[in-house]
Amino acid sequence: MPKSRVRKKGDYTPPPKATTGKAAMSGRWVAPTMVTLFLLGLAWIVVYYISSGSLPIEAVSWWNLVIGFGFVFGGLMVATRWK
Repeated sequence: MPKSRVRKKGDYTPPPKATTGKAAMSGRWVAPTMVTLFLLGLAWIVVYYISSGSLPIEAVSWWNLVIGFGFVFGGLMVATRWK
């Protein structure tokens, strides 16, 4: 049976280093803003359910849920910037 060829491995070259310093880190505002938006959205929805729809804004009725979930969605969008 014929012998298989042996592949010669090349020299190892490490991957380029990522940028270090402040460019690689998220801003100091990201985590507090994310947590604030999550809690604000949660509080908005809880207040709406506890008050049977009369609070936080009675005129928009069930759109209060959309507003609350909008805050939560905003928190998720900010969370994508967190490193």
